[in-house]
Amino acid sequence: MNINNIDTTIHRTENHKNISSKLFLIQRAVPDNSSLLIKYMLLLHANLRKNMIKTLLTSNLGLVSVLTVGIVFLLIGLTAKKTADTTEKAKAIANFYDLKATTIDGEEISFNQFKGKKVLIVNTASSCGYTYQYEGLQKLHDLYGQNLAVLGFPANDFLFQERGSDADIADFCEKNYGVTFQMFSKITTKGKNQSAVYTWLTNKDLNGWNEKKPTWNFCKYLVDENGDLVAFFDKSVKPLSKEITSKL
Repeated sequence: MNINNIDTTIHRTENHKNISSKLFLIQRAVPDNSSLLIKYMLLLHANLRKNMIKTLLTSNLGLVSVLTVGIVFLLIGLTAKKTADTTEKAKAIANFYDLKATTIDGEEISFNQFKGKKVLIVNTASSCGYTYQYEGLQKLHDLYGQNLAVLGFPANDFLFQERGSDADIADFCEKNYGVTFQMFSKITTKGKNQSAVYTWLTNKDLNGWNEKKPTWNFCKYLVDENGDLVAFFDKSVKPLSKEITSKL
């Protein structure tokens, strides 16, 4: 838009007493796609009456309406997010420490040994696009192992991405990622053969609030040092992300 043309238009409108003539001159000088603010400033400069400004604003009513609706939805979204973030998780109904599971070496252990520690439970797989998260889980174990137990549960629930035996899985984890955190015998995380651990994690009548099942490999459940489930993290949330480390 040429500034000289605008300046000339302003001077020309001062010689026009007729409002329609003034509007015609300004609309010729200012392109239709110019911002509402520019047109508004021109009208003020040209000393047009309030009803003329109102006419111009009315012509842009559609834009104003869209912006208003957008702001309203943004505020609603922010309010909803704040509400979700502050939702208090109910305490467990069934005792987490009563659970037992078989390690990848064939030994049955009681979860009672994890009392006083936070516990991160992950369903793992050796041939998944998220298998690289083994590295992050091991680093998490190295950094927070004193107060955190990382528990890996291999499962063949999604596109047959964990077909190997327990021995194959143990060998894979050690050779490729140097895994030293506790790994368990292969289980099922859903369906009629669901393991007792995942029944507890996904049944609100047991854990107090959550019914989210794993949507893919490497979903994560965080249990606090009192045995209460406090968070669920989807597969895409990396082990060393702030979403997880901020809760440790």
